[in-house]
Amino acid sequence: MEIKWAPNAFVRLTLPLMAGILTYLYAGEKLPDLLPAVAGVVLSFIVLQLWAARRPGPAATDAAGLVAVVTLYAAGAALTQQATESRAPDHLYRFGNQVEFYRAVVDDYTVTRPATYATTVRVSTVRVAGQWLTARGGIRVSIPREGGVGAPQYGDVWLVRGAPAPSKPPLNPGEFDYHRYLEYHQVYHQQFIHPDQYQKIATDPPSIMRATAMRAARVLDGVFRQYMHAKREYALASALVLGIKDEVDQETKQAYANTGTTHIMAVSGLQVGLLFGAVTWLLSRLPGRRGPWFRLVTALLGLATIWSYAFLTGLSASVLRAAVMFSFIIAGQTSGRQTSMYNLLAVAAFFLLCYDPYLLCDVGFQLSFLAVLSIVYLQPRIARWLQPKAYFLGRQRPWQSIGVKKSWKWLGTGLEYVWQATALSLAAQVATFPLGLFYFHQFPLSFLASNLVAVPISSLAVYVGLGLLVLKGVVALLGLLSAGVAAAALDWLPHLVAGVFEWMIWLFNEYIFSIGRLMPGALISGIHLTAPQTWLLFAFLLAGLVFLRLRRLPWLGIACALLAVLESSRVWAAHQLAPDARLIIYSIPRRSVVGFWQGAAAEVVTVDSLPLTETERTYRIVPGSIQREARRVTHSVGWKGCPVPARVAEPGLTLAAWRGLRVAFVSSRLSPASQPLPSPDAIVLRRNARVKPQELADIFGKKAPVIFDSSCKSWYVARQDSVLQVAGFQTYDVTTRGAFTVQVRQ
Repeated sequence: MEIKWAPNAFVRLTLPLMAGILTYLYAGEKLPDLLPAVAGVVLSFIVLQLWAARRPGPAATDAAGLVAVVTLYAAGAALTQQATESRAPDHLYRFGNQVEFYRAVVDDYTVTRPATYATTVRVSTVRVAGQWLTARGGIRVSIPREGGVGAPQYGDVWLVRGAPAPSKPPLNPGEFDYHRYLEYHQVYHQQFIHPDQYQKIATDPPSIMRATAMRAARVLDGVFRQYMHAKREYALASALVLGIKDEVDQETKQAYANTGTTHIMAVSGLQVGLLFGAVTWLLSRLPGRRGPWFRLVTALLGLATIWSYAFLTGLSASVLRAAVMFSFIIAGQTSGRQTSMYNLLAVAAFFLLCYDPYLLCDVGFQLSFLAVLSIVYLQPRIARWLQPKAYFLGRQRPWQSIGVKKSWKWLGTGLEYVWQATALSLAAQVATFPLGLFYFHQFPLSFLASNLVAVPISSLAVYVGLGLLVLKGVVALLGLLSAGVAAAALDWLPHLVAGVFEWMIWLFNEYIFSIGRLMPGALISGIHLTAPQTWLLFAFLLAGLVFLRLRRLPWLGIACALLAVLESSRVWAAHQLAPDARLIIYSIPRRSVVGFWQGAAAEVVTVDSLPLTETERTYRIVPGSIQREARRVTHSVGWKGCPVPARVAEPGLTLAAWRGLRVAFVSSRLSPASQPLPSPDAIVLRRNARVKPQELADIFGKKAPVIFDSSCKSWYVARQDSVLQVAGFQTYDVTTRGAFTVQVRQ
């Protein structure tokens, strides 16, 4: 397939830049300082360009082009290296746990959780050995929501006592890698801060513009809070228009995820596109719109609208990304030059990645650009499969009455809209399908039924919600000019619009929940794809699209071969997993949980008397089940009724045996008269068991490792760990080191 590079020049620039970024992400630790290498290839490019200018010819041009590609590749890796904050000589990593105090500023939104506030602070100075030193680094902090403790505000400067800890890698099999997620946002530490550990000493926002934008977003959120009566509808209104999702409950989030409509609650390209479309449509109604000024005025008003909206939503990352993308699209269309949409998307991606190379790891960035790219290429092609409007217009006959002819026209127009929306939704799903499986391990088959109704209603709701904010602003302004008289007299107008807004949100929300109830089996979940398998799936889809475009059998053969390799890798993984048997002591705060895994089946036992909460199960156990593509996972509370053989040898001592493994669970002081037992494969200490090293040695010997499960307090582990190690035991703390695994010997 011949690619026309002339109208897609920036595609050639963006691809090597992305390749360089990926190279650093996968092999950055092994690379030296890349700036000298970049300087060398840039110099080579300049020399080759001068040579090509003096001796025109394909050889010189090709050589210069090849060096340009190498230059951009090296630049991508170098930009990522320079953007990696942990390489700085004054980074927090360099000070370890020697930090006594640090000074930091709140540099992010505050997430309100049931028991805590969470935000990110950026360090400016640290005190080490009584001396204040310049430092840098991000810390993800949590503070308890207690009486008198207010939510952290952007720009608050704190003085904090104590040293932050490096962020933890995943503690359980398959668990979300929050450690890597934070690293991609240049945050390498975490800390739970008690109210007596910190003090606000000043207010110094890193960006005055962002601070103002965040305050504006909260003021507008207050308008929705004032006029929306139902809590759920208020939460969705704020998420839909302003991107503030603090009040959206977990049940609603799950319902939208299960139906493929989570994007409705994320302020991004949908809302920005709706605003630009509204401005363009309004201007198209004006007289003289075909004049030479129209294109420029449309562009300026469009840019002003989307950037004003980005400002009023707090300049969040998703809105900024969408605003930049639309800005380049508007600029390209306004210039009047012949350029393709692919080139405009490449321009937006290129500059965004130059600004922050780690955006390439952002799920929203990946989904946004892939969805738009897929829509641009596939939507027109899918739409051509059917022509409902032309078909029903063709049903008109000269002898038919005017009413019948209009009926055919309206029916064709309505079905044309439905089909165009269906084509758009199908096109967006093609490119985002592999990422949905990789990141979210599920695919909602109900996405068409959900989006065909929910997206139009929610789009209209965006307009109504923005109208409510504008109307409230006008009424408030009139109130200021008339000493509050006009505001009191006209307040019924915002109430009326808010009633319509609330009803629309209720309508599409109820529709989403009804889809979930009517189509309970429409969600395919529990799918695990590795990164190489995801690349294979993308390659298969690309080869399939090329085949459909060129109609050449070799491309179909390539697509079939890629699919065969993908499925073979999954079959091989299942074959390797089938005989795998292991015991896992999970790391779940304040809980004692053990899993007995055999291939794709497991028995998870909550050793204490309380069952796992839905949150604990979803975030701690289920990811490992998905990773193993488990078909049968049962949960037991306590040992009674559990198929794993276990007996209480004495109060506080339970012995479990499974597939040749023997595990002792100790939860209290052992009896002095306890008889020696065969050495187990692991000794698990629970609930701060008051045992002495000699007692454990007399009963079990010293061969088995001693495991502190998550029900043990940190002070207990710190005290017992050193004592047991001095006595000759191997110890392991699942709270700090993650789940402990014992594999069955075959």
